[in-house]
Amino acid sequence: MSTGVRARLPWALLAVLVLAQICYPLTGGATRAGLTVATVVLGWLLSVGHALLTRGARTAVALVAVVTGGGFAVEAIGVATGFPFGSYDYSGELGPKLAGVPLIIPLAWTWMAWPAWLTAVRLVRSRAARIALSAVGLAAWDLFLDPQMVAEGYWTWLDATPALPGLPGIPVSNYLGWLGFAVLLAVALRPLAGPSADRVDGRDAPMFALYLWTYASSVLAHAVFLRLPASALWGAAGMAVAAVPLAVTLWRARQDRAGTPEPAPRVDAPA
Repeated sequence: MSTGVRARLPWALLAVLVLAQICYPLTGGATRAGLTVATVVLGWLLSVGHALLTRGARTAVALVAVVTGGGFAVEAIGVATGFPFGSYDYSGELGPKLAGVPLIIPLAWTWMAWPAWLTAVRLVRSRAARIALSAVGLAAWDLFLDPQMVAEGYWTWLDATPALPGLPGIPVSNYLGWLGFAVLLAVALRPLAGPSADRVDGRDAPMFALYLWTYASSVLAHAVFLRLPASALWGAAGMAVAAVPLAVTLWRARQDRAGTPEPAPRVDAPA
């Protein structure tokens, strides 16, 4: 695959993903459920494909093993035992299940875990800070996701107390459970993915765009189209911990590049 195709493919997948998400609030019923599944698959392909194209097979395999595999395992445990998220059941609207878990669910966490990790690498230097920020950056996404999916009836909590103000139907234990598990994902990902996962460069622009698009579009969709103002506020506050510093850092870097003068052309002295 040529370098140009490698560079353009993540952007192309991101464009299709954005289009699918724009269509989401315009649909309903089985069409919306099908679009949800398609969006998750696109997001998984985007993140895993980006890891493969920019870091190689080791990183992509590690991402799938740790986040997709680990995400399925913890979901299966959660459905069977209620730990660590609380007691909940999935409906049959999100496609085939294994051990009570729709197969697209661990794909969703893989989709957002990779841009959350790269965002942390871009913003902070120490390993502990990267683990903490990437975990918060991933788990905070659930402040948007869970209220939206519960409102659609894709899963139901059997005991939803205590809940966050304005977000009935979802226990606080769910968010705490995902935060704890996101820490474990971040701890495991770096050693398995290799040293290239600890560096960012211009090839990672699609992942930063994905994270910022997810943040901004989720706030807008929940506040306006999905009529979930409380989750718009909670999600905006939670994901802002990573999204706002990322946006500021990228904007400053762009300004610095724009303000750097072009090198003067060389003029050879006449012979």
